[in-house]
Amino acid sequence: MGNVILKKLVFVFLILCGFAYFNEYDKARGADRDAELYKQIELFSDAVTIVRSDYVENPEPKKLVYGALSGMLSSLDGYSQFMDPDEFKEMQIETKGEFGGLGIEIAIRDNALTVIAPMDGTPAHKAGIKAGDKIVKIDGELTQDITLTGAVKKLRGKPKTKVVLSIFRKGEKDLLDFTIVRSIIKLESIKTAKMLDGELGYVKLIEFQEKTPSDLEKALLELKQKGMKGLILDVRNNPGGLLDTAYEVSNKFLPEGKVIVSLEGRVPKQNKIYKSHGKTNFTDFPLVVLVNEGSASASEIVAGAMQDNKRGTIVGTTTFGKGSVQTVVPLDDGSAVRLTTAAYHTPSGRVISNKGIIPDVEIKPEEKPDGTEPETPVKDNQLQAAIDVLKQKVADKIKGKHT
Repeated sequence: MGNVILKKLVFVFLILCGFAYFNEYDKARGADRDAELYKQIELFSDAVTIVRSDYVENPEPKKLVYGALSGMLSSLDGYSQFMDPDEFKEMQIETKGEFGGLGIEIAIRDNALTVIAPMDGTPAHKAGIKAGDKIVKIDGELTQDITLTGAVKKLRGKPKTKVVLSIFRKGEKDLLDFTIVRSIIKLESIKTAKMLDGELGYVKLIEFQEKTPSDLEKALLELKQKGMKGLILDVRNNPGGLLDTAYEVSNKFLPEGKVIVSLEGRVPKQNKIYKSHGKTNFTDFPLVVLVNEGSASASEIVAGAMQDNKRGTIVGTTTFGKGSVQTVVPLDDGSAVRLTTAAYHTPSGRVISNKGIIPDVEIKPEEKPDGTEPETPVKDNQLQAAIDVLKQKVADKIKGKHT
């Protein structure tokens, strides 16, 4: 039995460490790397043998395997992770728009558990959690060295139960404590689609889900029927989602043949350039994309594509800077590996990781004298700036037609 377990562990490690890639794509240095890999696996096997023979209790084989996989994936970057069967099922549910928890997207950044964005209208958003917040404690327990999987387990729970987050926020001297009541998070990809000032369309896109392209298509057609002459696409606090969805959303605003995003991985099959197919009815009006520090991943793909192709003006504050693509690979027992397989670049070749998209028109949100956000209701100065920019673009287009 022990030999079977060790063989399974070695097999999984060979796969995830890229043994096949070494042989196929890196033959020049493959022998040296293979030797080093076998050496490290031998070290791992020795450690497993010691644990199984000398640990105070007889550990379950699955616990050893899952623990090893979780540690290995979390050591790679802040986005790769191992998901046990229950976590994988929950992730699949989440991408379809419903899950239980607080309503925040998280990652490990600079070895700290970091909020990518609070999702609009969720308990975390209502409590005042902000993009960039560092979660130092969860229910009084330090998050130092916590894995992404471990953090998700602690943050999610039954509706109406409480969790206390101790937050380090840039500009604050002391930790901030937030008591948040969990709830079922139900997210529609589009929160709002309406007309502003009679001729400007406004769409608030809160996540990139499977149904987002069709939802957006429907909303844009309805706005065009109402006389829309320009559009504000608001992706503030949109943490991203599916790559294919970001591609399809960008497609709606670009003529055929424009680069939307390019992917670069370690092996050739991961490299890809996404170009617009031109099957759209939404290229003929001015566009403004509204962003902030909570706009990440797929949101940044859309913003970067519009900016580099000179299709839209970006208004707001610099985005989060999550410029990598994660691929989910299911495993035989119902678990899965979520692995960073490529970095993405904007059409002009810009790297987004840890840099973000810098807006064409930078507008910081209105704040009270003590540095905190004003209480609602409040004038949305970023949205107002976007309206002003769009009105000018619409006027310039009309003027161009008459000259």
